[in-house]
Amino acid sequence: MKTKIPQVLQGWSVVVADDEEDSLIVATMLLEMAGADVRQARNGREALGLIRQSRPHFVLSDLSMPEMDGWLLMHELNTDRSTIDLPVIALTAHAMSGDRERAIEAGFTNYITKPLDPEKFLGQLVNLLVAVPELEALLQVVN
Repeated sequence: MKTKIPQVLQGWSVVVADDEEDSLIVATMLLEMAGADVRQARNGREALGLIRQSRPHFVLSDLSMPEMDGWLLMHELNTDRSTIDLPVIALTAHAMSGDRERAIEAGFTNYITKPLDPEKFLGQLVNLLVAVPELEALLQVVN
């Protein structure tokens, strides 16, 4: 990467759930470069355990995963009082008309399409996070 990544997520805890190794590596690397403490899961069941254990600031979750997909993970989070307000951003290669609306209806905060673009990912993510009132105050956006 040509530019220095601002430490906008310094001290934040994040869970990233994705069964695609490349996406998991790219997301983790960029989040860590932005200062986040990242926990990785390769399916929704692992993610659910990490979320309950670590109480992250937000979650990035692929929608299509083995054992428990992102849709079921979101359902589980929505039925638990301790995680119902947890911001979850979907990672998906399915960027068709109506997908964003379907994800929002299911409880996702928003979504980012894959493959992840290392040059744009952090900017996209910060733009989505500032739309969450509880997280906007925590972000220290560096110009």
